[in-house]
Amino acid sequence: MKTDSDILIVGGGLNGPALALALASAGQSVTLIDALPLKTRKSTGFDGRSYALALTSTRLFKALGLWDTLENVAQPMLDIKVTDGRAGEGPSPFFMHFDHAEIEEGPMGFMVEDRHLRPALLQAAKASPLITLVNNEEVLAQEVAPTRVTVSLASGKTLCGRLLVGCDGRASGTAKRAGISRTGWGYGQTALVCAIKHAQPHHGVAHQFFMPPGPLAILPLTGDRSSIVWSETDANAQAINALPEAAYLDVLRPRFGSFLGEISLAGARFTYPLSLSLANALIAPRVALVGDAAHGVHPIAGQGLNAGIRDIAALADVIADAARRGEDIGSTSVLGRYQQWRRFDNVTLALATDTFNKLFSNDNSLVRGIRDLGMGVVARLPGLRRGFIREAAGLTGDLPRLLQGKSL
Repeated sequence: MKTDSDILIVGGGLNGPALALALASAGQSVTLIDALPLKTRKSTGFDGRSYALALTSTRLFKALGLWDTLENVAQPMLDIKVTDGRAGEGPSPFFMHFDHAEIEEGPMGFMVEDRHLRPALLQAAKASPLITLVNNEEVLAQEVAPTRVTVSLASGKTLCGRLLVGCDGRASGTAKRAGISRTGWGYGQTALVCAIKHAQPHHGVAHQFFMPPGPLAILPLTGDRSSIVWSETDANAQAINALPEAAYLDVLRPRFGSFLGEISLAGARFTYPLSLSLANALIAPRVALVGDAAHGVHPIAGQGLNAGIRDIAALADVIADAARRGEDIGSTSVLGRYQQWRRFDNVTLALATDTFNKLFSNDNSLVRGIRDLGMGVVARLPGLRRGFIREAAGLTGDLPRLLQGKSL
């Protein structure tokens, strides 16, 4: 039966357009459905939001023809320094230092601002003859038939495809309508997110400072600016975020330290509650889940978007090969290969971030001693340290072709 596109994607954030481009590069026609207007998505004003892209994620963007544009506005992360301590007391003498020079492939990753990444994805998607953008439309229902899946939109329109992919976040309507349940819990923590300008250069160094209420990440941006992801208890975070700018900075300074000189806010401030949320399956009949629709993890390692990009690369790889063999790309046997490829990695990442957060977000003296000792051991073992660097760069495991920088 006739379909509007080979694949329907619900969700126009970052994962949806990136997946659409990956699938289009393999010759698949795609309809991308987004509840927000295109003008809202393409806004180029700086609001402080930024993303840590692992090295392999940048390879995907390069393979899709986007990296030449993004590289000019990306900040390489050359080193990562991990410390433990309390606000105002300075870090513990035990720390971990990961230097990109310990691997051959180059920087571990790059920081890219949302105002650059999002418009680049949408512009490329709009320019592709294989991608149809449907904006300002909400999906109300989906129906699966033996050879196709149909979605009903709030406007009364219907769209048909051979496969439906949910890129619609942790509260994924696509997953709910497919009968996929979730497992998860809250952390009682809220992340405060902002960008700051500082007097001294950061030299491309990313910092992770673990404190009892939660971690503080200081991530380098272009120029003398850094992105801040700062976790506090829910009550503290709401009280801090309600403060005027000067008072907000007064709370941040003893946590941030003075190593980058005087600081000031650059852009807006955000908060978002932290939780773990895992879909109990990545697939259902003619349905697949990608990104936060499949897994939402603590930002402690900055791997949320990178995990979604790994999903994208794996699903596109599986579909490209299935299409070449003449298989039904929406069949359970084809989608099962995607789930098998990604399920273990997703669960492992969720458990790792959950464990790290519980281990470091407390002030128990015994636990503090154990974790400080552990950091000291890692710092002194080059092989173990190199393994952590390769993991942060996304270089471990069975990499799909796009994450190797190869075309489909």
